[in-house]
Amino acid sequence: MTGNNILLDTNIIIELFKGNHSVTTSLETQQSVNIPFAVLGELYLGAYRSSNPKKHIKQVNDFLKKCNVLVADDETANNYALIKTELLNKGKPIPENDIWIAAIAKQHELKLITRDKHFTEIDGLSIENW
Repeated sequence: MTGNNILLDTNIIIELFKGNHSVTTSLETQQSVNIPFAVLGELYLGAYRSSNPKKHIKQVNDFLKKCNVLVADDETANNYALIKTELLNKGKPIPENDIWIAAIAKQHELKLITRDKHFTEIDGLSIENW
């Protein structure tokens, strides 16, 4: 099932927007990609806060045409709570949005493509860096 087994983190999409060759090459092999709702929120936030919001919002919207946006439901919320409990017990907190991103990845059994090292603190999460 090419393309449907990965989930992109915000930092990977930003690298794509910057024209990073390793990211664009890796994405070319995917028929479609998944992004979590939290990543979409971060992309829009970055676009609105940029020096050229109109250009960057268009860039986000154009990218969205190639994506499946995964939203949170009761199972996601349960995964979020389990992950956050695990991290708090370890004394290894990570940003809230990243817990939601991990919860979506685990729920849908997707490999998270990210450059953030703190995701390694989450047991059972499959991660890869492009």
